[in-house]
Amino acid sequence: MSDKHGAAGNKARSVPLHRALPALVRDPLNTLVGIANQAGGDVVRLNLGTFHPYLVTNPSHVQHVLRDNAANFVRDRGMFWRPLKRLFGEGILAEGQAWELSRSIVQPMFTAKRLDSIVEQMADAVSEAVDELEGGQTVDAGAVLSRIVCRAIMRVLFADKISVPDALRMVDAQTTIATAVLSRMLVPFMPNAVPMPGDRAFRRAARTIDDVMLPVVRAAREMPDEGDDVISTLSRARDAEGRQLDERRVRNDAVAMFAGSTETTFGVLTWLWPLLEAHPAVADRLYEEVGRVVGNERVNRSHLSDLTYTRMVLDEVLRLYPVAWLSPRVAAEADVIGGVRVPRGADILFSPYITQRMETVWDQPTVFDPERFAPRRAERRHRYAHFPFGGGPHQCLGQHLFYLEALVIVATILSRFRFRLADPAMPVPQVGAVLQPSKNVEMTLLPLRPSVAS
Repeated sequence: MSDKHGAAGNKARSVPLHRALPALVRDPLNTLVGIANQAGGDVVRLNLGTFHPYLVTNPSHVQHVLRDNAANFVRDRGMFWRPLKRLFGEGILAEGQAWELSRSIVQPMFTAKRLDSIVEQMADAVSEAVDELEGGQTVDAGAVLSRIVCRAIMRVLFADKISVPDALRMVDAQTTIATAVLSRMLVPFMPNAVPMPGDRAFRRAARTIDDVMLPVVRAAREMPDEGDDVISTLSRARDAEGRQLDERRVRNDAVAMFAGSTETTFGVLTWLWPLLEAHPAVADRLYEEVGRVVGNERVNRSHLSDLTYTRMVLDEVLRLYPVAWLSPRVAAEADVIGGVRVPRGADILFSPYITQRMETVWDQPTVFDPERFAPRRAERRHRYAHFPFGGGPHQCLGQHLFYLEALVIVATILSRFRFRLADPAMPVPQVGAVLQPSKNVEMTLLPLRPSVAS
């Protein structure tokens, strides 16, 4: 596989319309992984009628797009961005000066030092939420995790300016939006003015988010406080001309921060339980580590560095089921990726889901094996073989937050409960704006003996 980027290049191999389109509509994830494997990681051009994106899967090629020549591959001009831009608008998810300003405002909130300082506060919120669970009850894992995550994030990032019930309303709206935009993702060339399935659901969900977020934003802008939460920080911020950010801009970035700090955590952890059910040896080792490290105590900051196997399990879940499964870009100028000429204005598709399941990148890629992330093995891997949080200048700010929060949640739950699934079969991944299980994960909570957890 070529990973040189010169001034000239060859044409990409093309996947014809009669092969690509029906298969992508029927089973987009497996089809794209199959195309990548057949190409051996070379850049491929997909023929989807009026849409001809380049599929980039080789880790070194992904690095070129995300890091080495990131300025040339923008994310807010492409057709895939249109559906979500209606929700997030300009700001942290845009490009250029809008992105730079928003990033500079919120980045201090996501430094490792600042996040490490709020672990105890986060652990208290998680513990309180898990206290409400009862042994013997059957629960929807996704719903329970959403409530736990919202309790923690509303406290540590939003200073409880948004109540947990209102946060859960926003989570439900996000879930609706993730599937409502699917039709527009499948035909991204369709103008927004043309009605499409899912548009009404999208608008209703976006109104729900505004109903929750806008009153909080308006109150904070009218009477800014000195808090270091997301909304206070954005409300005090000024643009390059010294002007207060307008209401919509604060709303856009607050919604983006909310989505980024909640969706990934409960999305990834929902997959954990069926994976543990299917792999009892992994589960037993995870239980042993949590019991040994945490015991009967409440999870606290001192425990996290010793939860090494738990971190390996989380990394492997992220490998198989990255929430942000597809990341489109547009080439601002012509370039060469892996020896392939890419013209100006070309749509570029890359996907953690695809690269992280490729046979040329991973041994037995469909097998759940946390040992892949043992330090001695991880250090030999290409940086962009595993990139669930993206990379380069636009790498997700919430990566460190995810690991802290996920470790606290998993350790807190497993120090108090075991579980039994109503249906042990793995859910099928369902595509949309984010990757979601195709069915609810129902599980019965089994309390541990008092000698193991209080």
